[in-house]
Amino acid sequence: MDLLNIKDPSFLKGLTIPELESLSSDVRQFLIEKLSVTGGHIGPNLGVVELTIALHTCFDSPKDKLIWDVGHQSYVHKILTGRACQFDTLRQFKGLCGFPKMVESEHDVWETGHSSTSLSAAMGMAIARDIKKEKSYIVPIIGDGALTGGMALEALNHIGHEKKNMIVILNDNEMSIAPNVGALHSVLGRLRTAGKYNWVKDEMEYILKKIPAVGGKLASTAERVKDSLKYLFVSGMFFEELGFTYLGPVDGHNYEDLFENFKYAKKTEGPVLLHVITKKGKGYNPAETDKTGTWHGTGPYKIETGDFVKPATSAPPAWSSLVSETVRKLARKDERIVAITPAMPVGSKLEGFASEFPERMYDVGIAEQHATTVAAGLATQGMKPFLAIYSTFLQRAYDQVVHDICRQNLNVFIGIDRAGLVGADGETHQGVFDIAFLRHIPNMVLMMPKDENEGQHMVSTAIHYEKGPIAMRFPRGNGIGVPMDENYKNIPIGTWEILKEGDDVAILTFGTTIPMAFEAAAILEKEGINVKIVNARFIKPLDEKILAGILDANIPILTIEEAVLQGGFGSAVLEYANEHRYLSANIERMGIPDQFIEHGNVDKLLDEIGLTTESAVEKIKKLAKLKVKRV
Repeated sequence: MDLLNIKDPSFLKGLTIPELESLSSDVRQFLIEKLSVTGGHIGPNLGVVELTIALHTCFDSPKDKLIWDVGHQSYVHKILTGRACQFDTLRQFKGLCGFPKMVESEHDVWETGHSSTSLSAAMGMAIARDIKKEKSYIVPIIGDGALTGGMALEALNHIGHEKKNMIVILNDNEMSIAPNVGALHSVLGRLRTAGKYNWVKDEMEYILKKIPAVGGKLASTAERVKDSLKYLFVSGMFFEELGFTYLGPVDGHNYEDLFENFKYAKKTEGPVLLHVITKKGKGYNPAETDKTGTWHGTGPYKIETGDFVKPATSAPPAWSSLVSETVRKLARKDERIVAITPAMPVGSKLEGFASEFPERMYDVGIAEQHATTVAAGLATQGMKPFLAIYSTFLQRAYDQVVHDICRQNLNVFIGIDRAGLVGADGETHQGVFDIAFLRHIPNMVLMMPKDENEGQHMVSTAIHYEKGPIAMRFPRGNGIGVPMDENYKNIPIGTWEILKEGDDVAILTFGTTIPMAFEAAAILEKEGINVKIVNARFIKPLDEKILAGILDANIPILTIEEAVLQGGFGSAVLEYANEHRYLSANIERMGIPDQFIEHGNVDKLLDEIGLTTESAVEKIKKLAKLKVKRV
């Protein structure tokens, strides 16, 4: 079938099962070919081909609401809803988003890039449907990994209590990004091997009702037998106890099995949970046999071999690897160091730490709040917890950082990975809010290194810091290739570094934007403007000695940060100037404007929002004409 000609999913309803199976093969081949060029979430999407086609065959989107949890498994959904022709632009600047996007299609009824949100959203839609007296099916599709998230469990509890009509599809592939962990994963494992029971239960109930009740005795016995059937046929009926009708397990690659169970689910009153077993990466051997999560999401690859397309030259170490390996080296000398990650051992490059110190490495699953408070609990007992977490996922644990770590002033080291713009994953994953939501919390120390050598020293500084919480943000990707010191040194807290002297304008910046500062300074040097460049590596606390010296010298200031301006580092500098009565200080800020930044190449995104060398040059030219007066 020519997938490029698909306009909407209505054509599916006229296809036979052999035709649907042929379509499945076409979709898989399409995905394998397109993603080999663009990269993307290949494993999750290859695993839900039949499930997605079956859903669109049996339900009427967008009247019926198909709600994809996380959303990285929505590529098949996008193909069936008329977007195959856009896949050459997948996750590229101004191209097709890798997650559901309402502006792309009426069939995308919920936007998400974080896990465990679909059930709560579905409950909201079900309530609205019933208030408006409408008729539609609400169908959230959630993975077994996402089901470990606390928000998903909260939603299960509420849905089961309210008894709203809803069909929850549990897509069970035994993986989230990395292999799943936890007791709930074990419950699902028992369900996978237990076999079906619902039709057996219903048949038994029918037979028992046909038997005349003698003195009521047999009737009550029948009721007890009926209630006990779920325990007889399926052990650990977790979902039934929460108020759901449990169906399954179902082969998620078998159309007859899927259609039969969808039909049964649609007839069932109240919330239904349909347990579907799928194979992540199905149809492409490298992805299908992956046991580590490598093929969850990839860059370009060679179809024939499965080899990833890498730069010809050897790259500097990845930031995630640098940080985790430095923690690993320090852990050899300090048994109090414990690493914690919320389902990101591969992304955070903690495999080496886990291999060497299995008793000191904890992957808690998709449970960022829990991970954060576990770290706090460890710290109360004199341990040195390292919480490895992406900036975008740390947002989900904000209250725990405030209430459990900072309020108690506990020695927790938070490694904030993917800080700044991350590119292809887009607005749900850009790590641009962490400065604003951490800087105002009492007791927090926040820093960012200019290069990987300073990064390893900052990790050592954080591990040896004994006065409370400390966080180090670092970007996605690789370092810049600087020489590495053999021995670690601790950097005095709250100290900046003057990288270049100058007395016309001062640039205060850190991390990924330091090269921009040097580029701007070189251009301005030719025009006679002498720029001071300061590595403001401690975002909190500020280096008040250096900052006051600049303000006292009447030097205008330009702050640059790859983070939101509101409440960011530049705001901290403005606050200092105001509090210390530098009321006429000339301070300009550059950073992320008050908007969500979509997906695309990072350089193109920076250009679009004006966070560029050219913009810095123009701002510095204007500042160079001004003088600061102390009030």
